[in-house]
Amino acid sequence: MRIASFHPGAGLAGLFFCSLLLLSTACENATEGPGAPDTDLEFAVTFSDALAAEAQDGRLVLIISKNTEGEPRFQVSAGPGGQQIFGMDVEGWGVGEAAVIDGDIFGFPLAGLGEVPAGEYTVQAVLNRYQTYTRSDGHTVKLPPDRGEGQQWNRKPGNFYSTPTRVRVDPGAGGRIDLTLDQVIPEITPPEDTEWVKHIRMRSELLSDFWGTDVYLGAHVLLPAGFDEHPEARYPIAIFHGHFPSDFGGWRTEPPDPDLECTYSARFDWECYNRTQQELAYQLYQDWTSPDFPRMLVVEIQHPTPYYDDSYAVNSENNGPYGDALTYELIPYIEEQFRGIGEGWARFTYGGSTGGWEALAVQILYPDEYNGTYGACPDPIDFRAYELVNIYEDPNAYTIDRDWGTTYRPAHRDWLGHVSNTVQQENHMEAVLGSKGRSGGQFDIWQAVYSPVAEDGYPAPIWDKRTGIIDPDVAEFWRENYDLRYILERDWAELGPRLEGKLHIYVGDMDNYYLNNAVYLMEEFLEGTTDPYYAGEIDYGDRFEHCWNGDHDVSNAVSRLRYVQMFGLDWAEEVRGRAPAGADLTSWRY
Repeated sequence: MRIASFHPGAGLAGLFFCSLLLLSTACENATEGPGAPDTDLEFAVTFSDALAAEAQDGRLVLIISKNTEGEPRFQVSAGPGGQQIFGMDVEGWGVGEAAVIDGDIFGFPLAGLGEVPAGEYTVQAVLNRYQTYTRSDGHTVKLPPDRGEGQQWNRKPGNFYSTPTRVRVDPGAGGRIDLTLDQVIPEITPPEDTEWVKHIRMRSELLSDFWGTDVYLGAHVLLPAGFDEHPEARYPIAIFHGHFPSDFGGWRTEPPDPDLECTYSARFDWECYNRTQQELAYQLYQDWTSPDFPRMLVVEIQHPTPYYDDSYAVNSENNGPYGDALTYELIPYIEEQFRGIGEGWARFTYGGSTGGWEALAVQILYPDEYNGTYGACPDPIDFRAYELVNIYEDPNAYTIDRDWGTTYRPAHRDWLGHVSNTVQQENHMEAVLGSKGRSGGQFDIWQAVYSPVAEDGYPAPIWDKRTGIIDPDVAEFWRENYDLRYILERDWAELGPRLEGKLHIYVGDMDNYYLNNAVYLMEEFLEGTTDPYYAGEIDYGDRFEHCWNGDHDVSNAVSRLRYVQMFGLDWAEEVRGRAPAGADLTSWRY
């Protein structure tokens, strides 16, 4: 068995010395500085042939939780409430062999096992199992396949985990704590078709060729009212981009459940928010079936990759040709199955956050295949504002240059600016959950999408995961291929005439992830360009958080549940001025 872990050079000491002082030469070796306390304590993890007889590859994650209720595997985050984790790679891990997590294994939030205060904790181990892929680019890589859960390591069917155990952990006393992976996460039951929502699963030839194994794309399709009664009608299609949807979201054909037990939303400080969600889902049904609502197909797509719950809907050296697969395989397939018009003028995209970036990206990169995009709170669309990092000019992603001391860049705030975690913290958590960009986390998927392939077959790091030092060559690759503002400016003579009136961007000026900063830069370019003028819309919500989508009249908690009504109605009116001569603008307006 070969077992690898995230080691900061000669030990934990070097990692934090480098993080604080940013001495790039010393960081390569990381041999100096005060370190975490030594300990003889170790966790020895085994699994039995009751789970699998063959040797395993994957990432073993140990969670040590202060909480006495709930499973530790669901208590991992970069925020203040996140519990302690350690992680290591395993290759060829056999039945009866122990994978040992000791004081040399990197952890988060505390870097070393020796730093854990003595006390009673609930502990649990999870193995995120990897599959070997032999890709068409000649690289062989080990990655976690999606199993229908949307690339969530703590919920992935087939992953092994141990029963939560309450133990005493005392690094000063040392000793060995044995854990056994005795459980396996069960398979997921796929959703069933209903009168209104149909589910599509299609093998992609493009992606299957790239990954060297069968790859499927999925979608949940909401049919328009009167679909069966109007067989002559052909419909435009609205493509919703976002994180992996288990089913069509925000749709309900019955009034809210009168016996529903209320659930409080801490994010929105909203009592009984689950009832609000049901009310708005039922309102969508009422609006959707009303006489005046334009008839169209609405599609929520599923396209997870081995790196994340979502491919970012573009072609990528590491993920494969997802942009082409979605645009030229999946969407035409859905249009054929459900009487779509099947032309670029009759398609539009919308989404928020990840989906906001994707909605804009596919419109920009496939300008004639879509006829309008509504991107709310998009992920960074200008990498000079990659959250708070300028990847082209800043030497370090984690810290801000100053003569004395260290300032760490924040990564998350609330609407009043209160910071909960930093860029370094989020990246160090990802480093524990997966080496080589395999954590399934936000920074790692951006890297997997935007980076070239490194010599080992994995994404070339945009920065050193330990120290935050940025690689300018990788940054330049990002600029030329995925910096949406830069691409627009570079290619405006060709793209501008094909994008007039199609670009709509919305963001709160207190976005939790500072995404408004990149929108400011995009606006500066678009509003300052007149040959041609972009003729779209950019709007900001005063003191609104992530993910405000353009409605000034209601709270974020409500507007996020009304995407279809907001953007469907807007597009149906706008398309009259952008449709080609002879386009069918009537059969779907019954």
